[in-house]
Amino acid sequence: MKRKLLLVALPLVSFTLFSFVFKVQAAPGLRSYFDELVSQHDSSVIEQGRETFRYATFGDEAWWGGQLQLHKAIEGSHFGGVGPGLSPAEALAAGLKVDLDALPKSLQDAIEDGKVNLKDPAVTLQLLKLNSVVGVTGHLNADGSLSSVGLQCAFCHSTVDNSLVPGIGHRLDGWANRDLNVGAVVGLSPNLDPIADVLGVDVKTVKKVLASWGPGKFDAELLMDGKAFRPDGKSAATLIPPAFGLAGVNLHTWTGWGSVPYWNAFVANLEMHGQGNFYDPRLDNAKQFPVAAKNHFGHVHSDNDMISSKLAGLHLYQLSIPAPVPPPGSYDKEAAKRGRVLFTGKAQCSSCHQPGTFTDSGWNLHTPKEVCVDGFQANRAPDHRYRTAPLAGLWTHAKGGFYHDGRFAMISDVVNHYDSCFSLGLGDGEKADLAQYLKSIPANLDAAAQ
Repeated sequence: MKRKLLLVALPLVSFTLFSFVFKVQAAPGLRSYFDELVSQHDSSVIEQGRETFRYATFGDEAWWGGQLQLHKAIEGSHFGGVGPGLSPAEALAAGLKVDLDALPKSLQDAIEDGKVNLKDPAVTLQLLKLNSVVGVTGHLNADGSLSSVGLQCAFCHSTVDNSLVPGIGHRLDGWANRDLNVGAVVGLSPNLDPIADVLGVDVKTVKKVLASWGPGKFDAELLMDGKAFRPDGKSAATLIPPAFGLAGVNLHTWTGWGSVPYWNAFVANLEMHGQGNFYDPRLDNAKQFPVAAKNHFGHVHSDNDMISSKLAGLHLYQLSIPAPVPPPGSYDKEAAKRGRVLFTGKAQCSSCHQPGTFTDSGWNLHTPKEVCVDGFQANRAPDHRYRTAPLAGLWTHAKGGFYHDGRFAMISDVVNHYDSCFSLGLGDGEKADLAQYLKSIPANLDAAAQ
């Protein structure tokens, strides 16, 4: 009898306790234990992701320092390397940036007063010692020379606000560095044989390809298909995209190779040449990806995986970076209000660039024919399509032009293209208003438009 009563009582007690806990947790102003746990976890992982984005090399020193020996060109013969070395002035001219917050106040003042010799490669080594060169890690010996060098995500996807002098300021993570001449920096390497061997060409050809990229561009597909130039003879490199405003965005990159964490793994393993694991059997397609298939890039394995454990934090940090709001006076507010109406109406922009993410919800890819452009770059990607580019923060990447290869110099050129492509029949005033709205995103014009 006692056992029966106990069996009946236990569920009642459990239900009562559950109800009490639920009411306490759900009470206004109170956070449940799980809510607090999630909040603490988010903060912790985002912080880890920021550190990864800014400072993790994933062990790629083995490539940039060990094989290409880039550090020897940076330090120069005076410190045991080769050549004249890389001065701060030359580094800044190549688009490299310096983190103002990593510099002691005395050095900040000296630079502002023009008392630092920015033409001296020794100063570059001092900046590396302070870990102040955005996206670059220098490993220094006791005598001040470099033993190796590594690169980070921030190398391409961060810039600075130029608050001290041009090229030196506070970090702007997620902004595409459209000043950075990646090809010129890589081309400094004394030993380009490893790249030549992967591509199956000579070093002279590698140097020609790297020199063709120019500021703000990088060819992530080169080591997959070996196509260095377009049919028209221009470089096959594409503009460096921003890494902000990605929350809710599905496929990443200009041609939608995969999600954000997929591309992080792709770049960390195959472009930065870090030490990790990567799997993508699509790269076994020797017809489309002859270089990748030959080198088994779709099946990378390392017993010392320095990448996989960092992908979650890196992803969450990137998703937390908002698209920057355009500065006051950078667009005509009244024209932008009218342009917003056009965007969701006559101009049909929102049929793909849906407000919120400003890209398609779901599988955000379209064929070249759908957007009235050639298929060269699209055909270098697995799906042979172009991604609907998110438009938030469009104003930040005006330098270098628009579209994947910068073929349109101004936003108005993009508007003209789609007006012709879709036979929209927009008047000159409507085109101008639409361009102003595109410049304004992500400014909130909703209240003003009502």
